[in-house]
Amino acid sequence: MNWQEERIEWRADGVPIALGVTRCGAGPELLLLPALSSISTRGELRPLQERLGARFATVAVDWPGFGDLPRPKLAWRPEIYRDFLRFLLARRPAGVVAAGHAAAYALAEAARDPGATARLCLLSPTWRGPLPTMAGRRLALFDGLAKGVDLPVAGAALYRLNVNGPVIGLMARGHVYADPAWLTPAWMAEKRRVTEAPGARHASFRFVSGGLDPFADRDAFLDAARRARAEILVVYGKDSPRKSKAEMTALAALDGVAAVELPQGKLSAYEEFPDAVAAAILDRWAA
Repeated sequence: MNWQEERIEWRADGVPIALGVTRCGAGPELLLLPALSSISTRGELRPLQERLGARFATVAVDWPGFGDLPRPKLAWRPEIYRDFLRFLLARRPAGVVAAGHAAAYALAEAARDPGATARLCLLSPTWRGPLPTMAGRRLALFDGLAKGVDLPVAGAALYRLNVNGPVIGLMARGHVYADPAWLTPAWMAEKRRVTEAPGARHASFRFVSGGLDPFADRDAFLDAARRARAEILVVYGKDSPRKSKAEMTALAALDGVAAVELPQGKLSAYEEFPDAVAAAILDRWAA
């Protein structure tokens, strides 16, 4: 398999941002978008990308404020991510495969621009950040915490409370991976490096607090799916967290939306079970 690692530069609020890009395969272009989370990079899509690369020219891109490169301190907000996605979709890829919150952004753009892409695969789609999901609503306290994380010294300490080793392990076992054996020391070291990249805390904690949520409520999330003209496929794991899975199944139940519930897997089912996810996509898109 021919892998190519690149960097692109994009600007947000006039500030240049370097972003990692991984290319693999040949054929119609597929844009692969990783989740927005403290431990996510395009690397989480590599197993799936390898399998899809047999039929497609796959392009996996890190999000501004995330990934494995240094990240500037900005007022990270949904408008930045909408603009960046429009920049990527200017190439009009044959399909978009997007995970977590990236799936919700891709869905919103497909509803706004019918020509953005013909096919949309939403992997464990979410639209609400972890703290609002836990609380059942977004609280002003969460915005205050996100601003506190921007502070030079105290902010770094507050961020560490959210991404230290025990917390990452607890989060991964509870919500992200089905098999605890997946959390090897090498995996943990890799994810810790992601959280420790310069500037990592600013966008990361805004995601956690709900500051990067692309929709205000479930109705808006589902309405975007109804308006999108793209062919929509939803893939999620049977063991996804209860509150997140409720949003996925509501989306999957809409007319015109195809859905595959994997027999196992949580929020990163696409990383843990790439064969099953690739099969679900290729069954519908490779003809």
